Amino acid sequence: MDEVITAADGAVKNRAASSLSQPSIMPSNLPLLSAFVAFAFSQFLKIFTTWFKEKRWDSRRMLSSGGMPSSHSATVTALAVAIGLHEGTAGPAFAIAVVLACVVMYDASGVRLHAGRQAELLNQIVCELPPEHPLSNVRPLHDSLGHTPVQVFAGALLGCIIAFSMRKTPH
Repeated sequence: MDEVITAADGAVKNRAASSLSQPSIMPSNLPLLSAFVAFAFSQFLKIFTTWFKEKRWDSRRMLSSGGMPSSHSATVTALAVAIGLHEGTAGPAFAIAVVLACVVMYDASGVRLHAGRQAELLNQIVCELPPEHPLSNVRPLHDSLGHTPVQVFAGALLGCIIAFSMRKTPH
C-alpha cells in the first residue's frame, strides 16, 4: 500500500526538521514572546514615568496596574502585530488578536478608568468620616486601575515597536 503525503504533511515535517536543526535558546513562538517582552518593558517604564510625573522613584509601579504606558495595551498590540507579521493578516488568529486588543484597550480606557475614579472618590469620603465611624479604618481602595486614552495609545505604540523589532528577518 502506497503512502500519500499531502502538502500540509510536508510543511509540518519541514517545520519540525528545521526547528530540530537550528537549536535556539529563544522560544520559537514570536507572537507570545513579543507579548511578554512588551508587557515586561512597559511595566519597567512605569518606574521612569512615575519619576517624571511625581519626582519620586517607586519600584512598586512595576507590579501595579494603571499608569503610563498601558502594559495591557502594549501586550495585546504586540501580540496582534506579531501574529500579523508572522502568519499574515488574513487568518483567524490575527482576527482574534485584533478583536482581543480592541476589547482590552476599550476596557482599560473606559470601565477600568472610571472604576479607578470611583475608588478615588470613595477613599476621599472614607477619609472624611469621623474616627468613631466603623468604616473610618478601612484600608484605602486601589485607585490606579485604568488608563487615559494617551496611556492606551502609548502602550499600543510600544507594542507595535516591540513586535516589529522582534520579527524574524529572512536569511
